[in-house]
Amino acid sequence: MTVDATCPAHAPTDHPKVPREKVGVLLANLGTPDDTSYWKMRRYLNEFLSDKRVIDYPAWKWQPILQGIVLSTRPFKSGAAYKTIWNEAKDESPLMTITRDQTTKIESVLKAKFGDDILVDFCMRYGNPSTKDKLRHLIKNGCTRIVFFPLYPQYAGATTATANDQFFRALMDEKWQPAVRTVPRYFDNPAYIDALAQSVERGYASAAHQPDILICSYHGLPFRYLTEGDPYHCQCQKTTRLLKERLGWDDSQIMTTFQSKFGPEEWLQPYTVEEVARQAEAGNKSIAVIAPAFSADCIETLEEINEEIRESFEEAGGEHFTYIPCLNDDDAHIDALVGTIEDNLKGWLN
Repeated sequence: MTVDATCPAHAPTDHPKVPREKVGVLLANLGTPDDTSYWKMRRYLNEFLSDKRVIDYPAWKWQPILQGIVLSTRPFKSGAAYKTIWNEAKDESPLMTITRDQTTKIESVLKAKFGDDILVDFCMRYGNPSTKDKLRHLIKNGCTRIVFFPLYPQYAGATTATANDQFFRALMDEKWQPAVRTVPRYFDNPAYIDALAQSVERGYASAAHQPDILICSYHGLPFRYLTEGDPYHCQCQKTTRLLKERLGWDDSQIMTTFQSKFGPEEWLQPYTVEEVARQAEAGNKSIAVIAPAFSADCIETLEEINEEIRESFEEAGGEHFTYIPCLNDDDAHIDALVGTIEDNLKGWLN
């Protein structure tokens, strides 16, 4: 129990102590394995790939495949990929390091404004720290109102929705549930677009060779999800358009692609790994790639984009590949996230 817990007024002396009421902010990102070993990777991938929001095939069809060939082989490949980017100093993935750094900065800004009336923490949808554990921590420390913030600029069922699902599942185990607000997509927030644009401007200014085109690479989804009503594709396209307008560019200088295809279905296209090769073959020997759907650098950016996709470009004759990092804990990004949080705190803290 927290040190500022007291017995309620007019309650009997043996009444359990209750912490002073506070507002909580719980940031949520995708997740990370605890380490790169086979069994830790297998446990993480099993949780991730068993999520019906991610792969919605019937369990009778998908689970035998997952528990058989996929989880027998993929943990080795994924573990090897994680090893190339692992934060050895802290013995954790870059996503864990960056999300913690983001949380620390956001907490510092919000506490400067609201003092001890607010608590800020983070959780992961898959793996640790779990949504359930972090929600329980906030409630035990007096949070009777919580803003839950999935750190995905664009909404998708496989990202924002599944994070919300897990949060509400955790709430089901609480006897005294807090009031909650979930943060919606924020891709069209001008402060977020401006932070993206600033990162592009820095990337171009420091590039050894001026890029011929900027590839905005978003994590892919099966094309079927678009036809079933998921707005992700449209929000990605609009993100690119808003970034283009903020930069003052024309259509020839920027384009939208999708990465991380998995399984036999058609996914959102064009595929990044194929498009960068086409760009090289078409004579664009210098390109830049940015990943606007990721709030923090992770395996899909540091390994997939900066290694696999770079290799595809160079093998097709490309010469100069510039990867523009995610916004991570950049101050402009933190300001955009804090502004979004404050919009969702209105009426709770002013």
